[in-house]
Amino acid sequence: MTDIEIAQQYNAEKIQIIGEKLGIEADLLHPFGKDKAKLPLTLIDEERLKKTKLVLVSAISPTPAGEGKTTTTIGLNEGLRKIGKNSIAVLREPSLGPVFGMKGGATGGGYAQVIPMEDINLNFTGDFGLIEKANNLLSAMIDNCIQSKSPLVHIDPRTVKWKRVIDMNDRALRNIVVALGGKQNGFPREDGFNITAASEIMAILCMAKDFADLKNRLGNIYIGNDFENKPVYAKDIKAHGAMAALLKDTIMPNLVQSLEGNPVIIHGGPFANIAQGTNTIIATKMGMSLSDITVTEAGFAFDLGGEKFLDIKCREAGLKPDAVVLVATVRALKYHGGIAKEELSNENLEALERGAANLKRHIENVQKFGITPLVAINNFPADTQAEINLLKSICSDIGVKAELSEVWAKGGEGAIDLANALVAALEEGKADFKPIYELNATPEEKIEKVAKEIYRADQVIFTKKAKRDLALIKKLGLESLPVCIAKTQYSFSEDPKALGAPLGFDITIRTIEIAAGAGFIVPIVGDMMRMPGLPGRPAAENIDIDDQGNISGLF
Repeated sequence: MTDIEIAQQYNAEKIQIIGEKLGIEADLLHPFGKDKAKLPLTLIDEERLKKTKLVLVSAISPTPAGEGKTTTTIGLNEGLRKIGKNSIAVLREPSLGPVFGMKGGATGGGYAQVIPMEDINLNFTGDFGLIEKANNLLSAMIDNCIQSKSPLVHIDPRTVKWKRVIDMNDRALRNIVVALGGKQNGFPREDGFNITAASEIMAILCMAKDFADLKNRLGNIYIGNDFENKPVYAKDIKAHGAMAALLKDTIMPNLVQSLEGNPVIIHGGPFANIAQGTNTIIATKMGMSLSDITVTEAGFAFDLGGEKFLDIKCREAGLKPDAVVLVATVRALKYHGGIAKEELSNENLEALERGAANLKRHIENVQKFGITPLVAINNFPADTQAEINLLKSICSDIGVKAELSEVWAKGGEGAIDLANALVAALEEGKADFKPIYELNATPEEKIEKVAKEIYRADQVIFTKKAKRDLALIKKLGLESLPVCIAKTQYSFSEDPKALGAPLGFDITIRTIEIAAGAGFIVPIVGDMMRMPGLPGRPAAENIDIDDQGNISGLF
């Protein structure tokens, strides 16, 4: 059966029952229908979360063969609860871009899913829509300020950095001109759209500690300059109050459930290749306030989501992860070893050994943060025992434990060994987390540290545009911010076709965007764009709904 057919077989428990499993009284929930609810921020217990173990699930570099990071996160949590642990999974919300594009949904797969699968993948509780509206409200107020010659500030339209957003892969909107049709429509200027997951509003939501912090960060959004070349922020045009009002419910994390009836928190949805790729600090802290073990994930591979989770999110939130689980598949590693997608079902030990270089590099990168990872081998039906044994042996030879994960086919039962191995690692308590760079380093030094230490680049090249951006960052006094590098997810290099563990390459920083509200800067590598396009045959072509309202084609 397809993922959606499996999910539709299950009758979800009422959300009040799921809340009871976490000790949450029904009156504290803000229900969205029968099977979804918002959680109030009052449930965060700063003292309790200090005693909770935090586990990050990351992965090898993604391939068309699939890795199953979210599926593993959900299944691992099911396994932990099966062995009697008070655990919870904390995930990101799906974007419609991948859902209708190429990647599909983000609610897990097989028998390791969260439900209601259709709602979560499509509109959920409306968080993405309100983030989009808050972002575009600021755009409207910027253009209105320019048109009306606001007494608050005289924005120079040539300097405006802020873009509109839409939660869709729409390449036609990357570069546009607004306010055409006469002076009654405004002052014509160049503009563009990012996808909502790349909006600074999304990043701010994920970095905010509470509502006051959210509002303050919204006010610190850098818009551009006035005609005297002085910086202009969202608070200068008094936009942040209305933006915060739109997000009054969005800031609350969402409670749903797994197929096995276990609580799952889902909140925030930035991509890891163009943003920080982790769920909200608020959601992670809430999960830690309600459990003894919190299992969370970060987007794409460890060089992107994992690095940003540790260097940006954990540092800002004051969190210290206790373990990292690295997801790998035999299929994906054979792909990294040079085998075509059509041949991945055939046993090939030589290709697997070649492709394991990608896994080894990610393991080395995790260890640079003071943590030895546990490898989860996400099982596919075509995997042979010889291939599984070889992969375990490769990990064992470098001092890393690997366990088979069969959660797609078996749910929590397929994660018992993985869960026990994780608990053993947590009880050993050997993790000694430390960031890869210091905040007092210059932006160039921080970028080079990540590029050389994590990607293994020979050198970092800054274009003339990037150098001008660095000068602006210095002028604005933002040099101490962490770096959130936007780079292709498919390779350690900037070339998506350079698979495995490439060496002998440079990293080119084309431009550097400022996310002063979120609290980081965004160096953009090579041709990376913050508005994806649809593939030639988008997933949307297969999605349908029948006369009874049953949705099909989601995966």
